[in-house]
Amino acid sequence: MIFLCRRKHPIQSFIINPLQFLSNQSKAITFIPFDPLKPYQNPQFSFSRVLSVNPYSTSKFPEYEMPTVTWGVVHGRKEKLVSRVIVSDYLKSIGIIPDELEEVELPSTIDVMRERVEFLQKLGLTIDDINEYPLMLGCSVRKNIIPVLGYLEKVGIQRSKMGEFVKKYPQVLHASVVVELVPVIRFLRGLDVEKQDIGYVLMKYPELLGFKLEGTMSTSVAYLVSIGVNPRDIGPMVTQYPYFLGMRVGTMIKPLVEYLVSLGLPKKVLARMFEKRAYVIGYDVDELVKPNVDCLVSFGVRKEALGSVIAQYPQMLGLPLKAKLSTQQYFFNLKLKIDPEGFARVIERMPQVVSLGQNVIMKPVDFLVGRGLSGEDVAKMIVKCPQLLALQVSLMKNSFYFFKSEMGRPLKELVEFPEYFTYGLESRIKPRYQRLQHKGIRCSLSWFLNCSDRRFEERLYADYVESEVDGPRFVMGGKLDLPGGQMVSDDEDESDDEILYRRTVSL
Repeated sequence: MIFLCRRKHPIQSFIINPLQFLSNQSKAITFIPFDPLKPYQNPQFSFSRVLSVNPYSTSKFPEYEMPTVTWGVVHGRKEKLVSRVIVSDYLKSIGIIPDELEEVELPSTIDVMRERVEFLQKLGLTIDDINEYPLMLGCSVRKNIIPVLGYLEKVGIQRSKMGEFVKKYPQVLHASVVVELVPVIRFLRGLDVEKQDIGYVLMKYPELLGFKLEGTMSTSVAYLVSIGVNPRDIGPMVTQYPYFLGMRVGTMIKPLVEYLVSLGLPKKVLARMFEKRAYVIGYDVDELVKPNVDCLVSFGVRKEALGSVIAQYPQMLGLPLKAKLSTQQYFFNLKLKIDPEGFARVIERMPQVVSLGQNVIMKPVDFLVGRGLSGEDVAKMIVKCPQLLALQVSLMKNSFYFFKSEMGRPLKELVEFPEYFTYGLESRIKPRYQRLQHKGIRCSLSWFLNCSDRRFEERLYADYVESEVDGPRFVMGGKLDLPGGQMVSDDEDESDDEILYRRTVSL
């Protein structure tokens, strides 16, 4: 039992041991029964000087100062209910709906709650933002919010963007810096995400801070490595597209990989594709990939060419492809006189054409027509070498001038080998042609341009001029097959121009 005692000299309040009190008969003390639910029943009672004494010990503790507003002063259940009603009324008065806060421990005074609201508003959050996630009001400014925001700023999130970050992922305010946040940052650094990129990654995908390390993130990384992704490329992939760390392997990543493999894309090619364009991992198989593949087939792309098309331009799988293909096919037929079948061959050889602007396409076309080539010949050239449509006209002019003035060849050779314009004039065309002139060799454009430096040297010093064959064709999963059983070796040297020619124009 606890008694409240009042002495006759300066007013002091004590909570004392009853046994200790009874043994002290030398001092006159007036007893007042103390009801904890009615702390203010005595007008002379004050909380300002309260001494707590262990009822089972004679030792005394220092006096406590008046509790801060953060601690509150309510100890009884009734007072807590009254205080909650008062705080809830305050929240309603400023436009916050406290319905979701019924099970959350709130401050016992309006002052503390006002402090939290004002702190969040200084970050850039509005009342509407708070209403989106009112549970943030259950976080102490000093114990939760400030330590979390301080750590986030330390790892690279700018203070000016902190409010935006909290809007995206307000749950972070409940997190423990040591137990939850630090391990995730260490995990990202372990994936070779650059230190200066951590803030950028978190701003793109703040939910990463809520993932379990041994769960989805580790599983996604392990699966991608298993299909051939270089572990050293995981970091750049995370920086480019961190969302794949939150994707389930069994329901999202693996079905995409298996479907693309069924189209003729080897896993090794997929791995290289993911390394360069990690966002492809996020394409939904049923909603995006399959409908777009079916669309390609409906426009005349051959099934055996689908793997090559996707490997050249994988981002097309995420485009509104039907609308783009319809527009381009109509334009090619109307302006370039290329029928749907020819358009399908163009897509197979350069699928990026679906994203080329019509004004960009017409510039090289107008240049060729202006040099004396008929519209029919230009159409043939485009079907055979669609890369012409992405070339700069200024470079084409230089190459054409050398072709006419120095080489003195007929225009029909350009129609037969439009790839001539895709080679570098100074790096390949001029030096090779000059060597042919010195040797007195007369050959076609394809014979001395469409080969590596090593093959050109072999041809130049051979005792005979070998018959010409078609250029190499792309075979998914294997080497480049040449007609006649010849094989392009993996270690064969290729000049920069050869690589440029084989590489699809990047848009």
